[in-house]
Amino acid sequence: MDHSAHHTDQHSGQHGDHSHHAHHSGHAPGASWSMAVKATLHCLTGCAIGEILGMVIGTALGWGNVQTMVLAITLAFLFGYSFTLFAVRRAGLDLKSAIKVALAADTVSIAVMELVDNAIIALTPGAMDAHLDDGLFWSALLGGFAVAFVITTPVNKWMIGRGKGHAVVHAYH
Repeated sequence: MDHSAHHTDQHSGQHGDHSHHAHHSGHAPGASWSMAVKATLHCLTGCAIGEILGMVIGTALGWGNVQTMVLAITLAFLFGYSFTLFAVRRAGLDLKSAIKVALAADTVSIAVMELVDNAIIALTPGAMDAHLDDGLFWSALLGGFAVAFVITTPVNKWMIGRGKGHAVVHAYH
């Protein structure tokens, strides 16, 4: 470990300036799986609420598959971002800064989750035409969420370990 960034000025007895990178390079490398799982569960919660709501609304209104999926994905992003947005606003961030944090924290995670989940639904025979009272609808949706969780967790671990993604929210907890 290189401690040269934390040198003491021999004349003043004060610590010298050090870069942001040097400060963080002394911490444990990467992120824990526990941290990644928590970030992914946070993302999954918002995505699931938005996506299920979108599917219910689209189906109730008799919309086609494309319109319903677009609504579901849009609401998944909206709810996913809103969870982070409310948390960092509660911590005292102004709205503009809170939006920037939410976008930085959640965009990749939500995008990966939605891509995987919706690909599974689209590729499951009959799932796109299944109704809300059909077990195939729910098994494809929940199965898609499960697979998306498994794929998104290592993505979040990698991003958090590099100070990206959900790591940007940790300063406000």
